[in-house]
Amino acid sequence: MPPAIAVTSADLALPPLDERTLPAVVLQDAGKRPLEAVLEEVQGLVDQHGHLVVLCPPGAPVALERRLHTVRSLLESDRIALFRPPLPPLGLAVLARQLRQLASCDLGPGVLASAGRLLTHYIHSGALLGSVARLDHVPVGLKAHAKSWMPGSQFAVVAHPEPQLVRVGPGAALTGPEYATSLLVAEGPLPSDWVTGTLAPSWKVQGVLETPLPDTSPRWWGTGRMTEFCAFLPDLSVLYQLVTSVRRGTCHWCGIDVIGDRCVFCSATPPPPDDPGPASRHAPGGRTRRALTG
Repeated sequence: MPPAIAVTSADLALPPLDERTLPAVVLQDAGKRPLEAVLEEVQGLVDQHGHLVVLCPPGAPVALERRLHTVRSLLESDRIALFRPPLPPLGLAVLARQLRQLASCDLGPGVLASAGRLLTHYIHSGALLGSVARLDHVPVGLKAHAKSWMPGSQFAVVAHPEPQLVRVGPGAALTGPEYATSLLVAEGPLPSDWVTGTLAPSWKVQGVLETPLPDTSPRWWGTGRMTEFCAFLPDLSVLYQLVTSVRRGTCHWCGIDVIGDRCVFCSATPPPPDDPGPASRHAPGGRTRRALTG
C-alpha cells in the first residue's frame, strides 16, 4: 500500500491528471474537530497506508499547526511527515498532486516524502492582483505600494521560486521556467486575460488548465481581487526521472531511504563524520536499525 498524501482542506485536493494519480486524503477541519477524532483518523491512515505525508500551507491557522504536531507526538509515530513548503495555496495543491502521481510508482515512503522538497524548486507560483497594499510574502516597493491604490491597477507577482513584481501594462513581463511546463490558472474576481493571453505565451507553456480558486488564496495574497496561477511539470515520467536521478541515502536514525540531508519522518540530519550513529553504536557488529527491526 503506497503512503497516503494528505492536505488540510478540500480546496487543496486537485482533480487527478491521469488514472494513476492517487486520491488525496483531506484532513478537513483538523484544527477544529475534537482531538480524539483527529487522532483516530490519522491512526487509521497510518495503519492502512503505512506512512502518511501531510502538506500544510504556510500561514495556516496556528491551531491547525499545533493540532498536527500534537497528533504526531501523541501517536509517537515516525511514520508521519508534516511538510510546510514555502508555496502559495495553488502551488501547494499542485505539489500535493505531484506527490499523489509519484505515489503510484516504486518509490519508498522516505524517497516519496523527500521528493516534496525537491519538486518545490520546480514550481513557479504567482498571481495577478488588483492591489499589493497587503501583500506580505513578496517585497513591495514604495512606488508599487502607492500605485496599488490607483483605480484599475493590476500587478503580476511571482512568489516562488524567486520573488518578482511588475505593474501590468505594455511590456510587462515575468521571468518564467526555462523548461517545458503546464500552467494551472485559478480565476478569481479579477479576470485572467493577462495570465492566459500574455503570461502563458511568454512562458511557452504546453497547455493551460483551469481550477477553482483555493479558499485560502485571498488571505495569502492579501486581496480578494486576484487570479492565481502556477507553472508545473505535469508528466509523471519526468517527475519520476527527476526524483530517481538524485542520490539516495539511508537515515541513520530510523533507517528509511531518503533523498536530501534531512529525514522527513524523524527529522534527523546526517551525523558528523566521526559519529557512527545510534544504530552502529549499540547494534552488535554495527548492524543498522533497519536490520534489527526487519
